[in-house]
Amino acid sequence: MKTATLAFASLLAAASMAVPVSSLQKNQAAVGVTLRMTYSEYLLGERIRAEVEVRNGSTTPIIVGAKDSTDFMFLELFKDDTKHSMDRYSEAKATVPFVLKSGEAQRFEVFFDRNYMLETEGRYLGRAVVVHDGMRYEGALRAFSLVPGMRLSTALQIFSNRPGLRREFELLYWSRKRAEHLFLRATDHTEKGSRMWVTSDLGTLLRQTRPKISIRDGGEVTVLHRATKDEFIRSDFWSLPDAFEFQEHARMVDPDIAGSERIKSLYEESAGVEPVKKAWWKFW
Repeated sequence: MKTATLAFASLLAAASMAVPVSSLQKNQAAVGVTLRMTYSEYLLGERIRAEVEVRNGSTTPIIVGAKDSTDFMFLELFKDDTKHSMDRYSEAKATVPFVLKSGEAQRFEVFFDRNYMLETEGRYLGRAVVVHDGMRYEGALRAFSLVPGMRLSTALQIFSNRPGLRREFELLYWSRKRAEHLFLRATDHTEKGSRMWVTSDLGTLLRQTRPKISIRDGGEVTVLHRATKDEFIRSDFWSLPDAFEFQEHARMVDPDIAGSERIKSLYEESAGVEPVKKAWWKFW
C-alpha cells in the first residue's frame, strides 16, 4: 500500500512539473475539464459534492483506472487565504474508472472530502486535473465556503455500553438556493478528542414551528420539522457507538391542516352550508 501511495505521489509530482508554454498553447483544447460545485456554501461536516465534465478533444482515448494506463484524474484544493495547495489525507480515486474515445465527453460526481480534511471554516478554491499522454489539463478554479450554520437546538446521546462517549446532535439552519434548510450534525466527544460525522441536509425549513429531535434507547434518532405551511418531513437515523447512518425521509401532511381542509370539503359536499371562512394563518 505504501509503495502504491508513493507511486501515485510521484505521478502527481510529475504532473505538476512545468510544461513549455508553446506546448500548452498547442494542446490547450485537446482535453477540456470543467468543475461545477453543487453549492457555493457547505456546512462543516457536509459532503463537498461537485460535478466534473471531461471532454476528449485529442486523437487518442483517455483511459483512467486501467492497469498500466498513465492517464489519471485528481482534485486539487487551495485555502483561499494562503493560495497554497492543501495536502491530501487520502489517495482515494476521484472517480470510477472510465474510457473516453476521441470526441466523447462524460460527467462524473466527485467529493473533495474524500481526499482533503475540511474541518476549518473559510473560503476554498478547487479544481479538477486530468493527465493524458503526459500532459496536464486543468479546469478553472471554483470557489466555495465552509460555514458553521445557525444553531436551533441540541441534544445529547449517552451510550450505556460505551462509557466516556458522548454524542452531541445539533439542529442548524442555513440559506440554500433561496430557501432555508435544516441540517443535522453529530459529533462524538471522548477523552481523546472529538469526531464529526457527516452533516445531513434534511430539506427546506419553515421556522415558525420549532424542529424536534428524539433519541430512543435502541439508537433510533428522529427529527421532525415543518418543510412548508402544510407539510412536515420526518428524518430517521441509526445512532450506535461505532456508526451513525441515515435511514429515510418521509413527508407527512400537517394533521391540523389536513383536518381543516377535510372539514371544508365536507361542508361543500353537504346541503350547501358555507364553510367558516378564516385567514390561512389561523389554521396553525
